[in-house]
Amino acid sequence: MSDEGTSGSVPHAGHRRMGEPDAQTAPASPEPARESDRQFPCPACGAILRFDPGAGDLVCDHCGHHEPFAGERPRPAPLPELPFREGLDAALPGAETEEVRLARCQGCGAEIVFDPTSHATTCPYCASPVVADPGAVRRLRPQGVAPFAVTEAQARAAMQDWLKGLWFAPSALRGQGGGGRELEGVYMPYWTFDAKTRTRYTGQRGTTYYVTEPVTVRDQQGNMRTELRQVPRIAWTPASGQVARSFDDVLVLASRALPQSHTEALLPWDLTALRPYRPEYLAGFRSEVYTETPDEGMGEARAYMGAMIERDVRFDIGGDQQQVGSVDTDVSDVTFKHVLLPVWSAAYRFGGRSYRFVINGQTGKVEGERPWSWVKIALTFLALALLIGGGVWLMQTYGQPAYY
Repeated sequence: MSDEGTSGSVPHAGHRRMGEPDAQTAPASPEPARESDRQFPCPACGAILRFDPGAGDLVCDHCGHHEPFAGERPRPAPLPELPFREGLDAALPGAETEEVRLARCQGCGAEIVFDPTSHATTCPYCASPVVADPGAVRRLRPQGVAPFAVTEAQARAAMQDWLKGLWFAPSALRGQGGGGRELEGVYMPYWTFDAKTRTRYTGQRGTTYYVTEPVTVRDQQGNMRTELRQVPRIAWTPASGQVARSFDDVLVLASRALPQSHTEALLPWDLTALRPYRPEYLAGFRSEVYTETPDEGMGEARAYMGAMIERDVRFDIGGDQQQVGSVDTDVSDVTFKHVLLPVWSAAYRFGGRSYRFVINGQTGKVEGERPWSWVKIALTFLALALLIGGGVWLMQTYGQPAYY
């Protein structure tokens, strides 16, 4: 595929405090977000507020105060898209970036954002200890965030149901991985890509036809005989043409902290729930900084686009079978945005290994790693061996099978 970036002015959502106007009426050049903007003191007692997925506003765990903010709108405006070429060239306005203090987990590679008062924590993905770097780094700020829709209590119930369905799990797993281990809400970084494509292709169209041919077969008595059968054949004819497709919000994970099997199991995500980025949504939660660049993310997006384009080409060729020869795709109007999606995570160490659970913060879908109890497996096989041995002994002794 060949790329053509687009340029021009792009709207952006600047940081706003509670009660200030939304991105459509905010000043044209807002100040870049600061690390301190991630914390919100309670107006009643001064404690730090957190976002409550159940209430949809900020709450104080110390005094119970609820502080609403204008984050939810019935029909939010479309999120701003950033021109891809400017993103690669680091030529975006300062309002599209922010300074964050983070640390890279040595266990899984995640880069976790720290608030101003924290200096050390445990990685929510693999339970490894991490310590914040002393300085701040500048990263592309998110354009959108999907707030948590599943509360911690709902996520814990979903995880307990998942644990109950595990066979041959250690008995300690239920306590340590479930009720005994506090869940942590984490916003995971994703890229979304938009693009327009136009593809020229050549190939061949295969049309099935049938011919009558003699076939030698063997009958049930073993005798050989000849009979006529309809045999399919394919007639190939050259084909060429053009197909076009517009891609919208091709979603690519911008982190390598979790195995691909985990993140794919959390699908699907409801991107219609995305809201313009507000740091209030992150209050009380952790967020991970992207470790995959937009260019790397676009490479994954292209693979998806390529598969969809090949499907379009085959459909356009038609016939009963298709052979795709050359494919030449022009890509234009490429834009992207950085969004955060909600995940509940629990990580713990068991038997010298780290195990992870992740829960989709929108749907409650659970995926995780689990240890095996070899004692339970051995006892089960022993019980089966005794059962089979007992059945054989009864048959030999009494001459008839035993039924259980």
